[in-house]
Amino acid sequence: MATQSPFSLLEGFLQNLPLPAIEPPAWVVDEVQRRIVLLLNHILMQESEAMARLVRQKNRVVQMHWRAFSIKLVATPAGLLDRATDGAKPDLVLALTEASPLVLAQSALRGDKPAVRIEGDVQLAAELNWLTDHVRWDIEEDLARVMGDAPAHTLSQAALSATQALRQFLRTNRAAGSSGPTP
Repeated sequence: MATQSPFSLLEGFLQNLPLPAIEPPAWVVDEVQRRIVLLLNHILMQESEAMARLVRQKNRVVQMHWRAFSIKLVATPAGLLDRATDGAKPDLVLALTEASPLVLAQSALRGDKPAVRIEGDVQLAAELNWLTDHVRWDIEEDLARVMGDAPAHTLSQAALSATQALRQFLRTNRAAGSSGPTP
């Protein structure tokens, strides 16, 4: 007998729950976007090829959308990212097509890329695709700077094991769900 994922029950509940449209204050959105840019630049600075690719795209603007959230980023001459001005016309627009945060989290845990609608410059889209395929955050190295090598390695291994177990659970559950109930 196939077991049903607890995530599907939660997703159905969340989708049918009438929630008011909550819009965060402008200062929260501004601060979150600044932190996102700082994190992205931190990750990019660890990969010289990524920065070289962004230098070739300097002053190009990318606008990203998901539901009500939107951010415009511009490639700087230094090969990093900055927030684009509000009036900047995007060269590329990327929009996540999946509205459910739970489905997005499940696909990310499986290692799948989310479905994205792409409008605009093909070359810029190809460069961003290369970045997403080849640039990874070495979080263990960053943790080691704060807590030391051994604890950072232990924490990273524990997180990796938990992620792999969750991926296996999702794969098994997905396979069991697709075959249908067995008599």
